[in-house]
Amino acid sequence: MGIVLVIKRSVDMIKTVVRSHNMVMVFNRRGEQIPKYQGQYEEVRENILADAPPDTVFAHGFAGSGKLLKVPREEW
Repeated sequence: MGIVLVIKRSVDMIKTVVRSHNMVMVFNRRGEQIPKYQGQYEEVRENILADAPPDTVFAHGFAGSGKLLKVPREEW
């Protein structure tokens, strides 16, 4: 029995997750969107929470100034 290691490249890892009006946008460390995690909140939530590293930034949209409205992972 062999061991298989899967190493994700940092460019493919989740960095920022934004939920707004029940839609979710997900970005990697380069600011590029990651389509496989985007869509309706109920449809993508579990996969995002399972795959997002501990330093992922979660947000509920943007403030008027354009800054992210950050929330703890547990409240997202």
